[in-house]
Amino acid sequence: MKVLVIGANGQIGKHLVRLLQESEEHTLTALVRKEEQAKELEASGVDAILANLEDSVDTLTQAVIESGAEAIIFSAGSGGSTGLDKTLLIDLDGAVKSMEAAERAGVSRFVLVSAIQAHNRESWADSPIKPYMVAKHYADKELEASSLNYTIVRPGNLLNEPAVDKVSATENLERGGIPREDVAKVLIAALTEEATYRKSFDLVSGESEIADAIKQL
Repeated sequence: MKVLVIGANGQIGKHLVRLLQESEEHTLTALVRKEEQAKELEASGVDAILANLEDSVDTLTQAVIESGAEAIIFSAGSGGSTGLDKTLLIDLDGAVKSMEAAERAGVSRFVLVSAIQAHNRESWADSPIKPYMVAKHYADKELEASSLNYTIVRPGNLLNEPAVDKVSATENLERGGIPREDVAKVLIAALTEEATYRKSFDLVSGESEIADAIKQL
């Protein structure tokens, strides 16, 4: 499958790029917003496309078409050092524009990184990152209402630790942590696992092999 990674220069995105490069099942195109990022990726043998999530839907649609993608993994985020404006523009509007671009380009498979319990307002009513959770909540709802064959992965606290290859995945989980590398592995595994089609689920480290965990959804 030809996969377009949106947010390829992010922390999860970098794991996605490496894992997809190593994959015998998929090929990769990375979407990044800076020319130096594209050059660095291309130097390592990765096809890269320049586009900004604040661009128009028409521009993003053209990028999706140019990539030849059959599936999109959206792992972009504004990051913790930006203001609430970027949370709206990237985590919400950027995600939704990418969905619209996918629909226009005829790419039906769309895998989205969300946040644990983003579907449950009560769980983040007093959260210090409430605006971020609101953005994730409504991006998820837009994807669920779309025509796309979606999977929404809602990981817990993201850790910069080596993958453990064991996870827990279900609709509702208590908060917990998970290495970013394991999240990337789940996103890739979900691409072709029919049990994840049109499903949303929380994800933390657990006791099940990734393939087994997502087959049980």
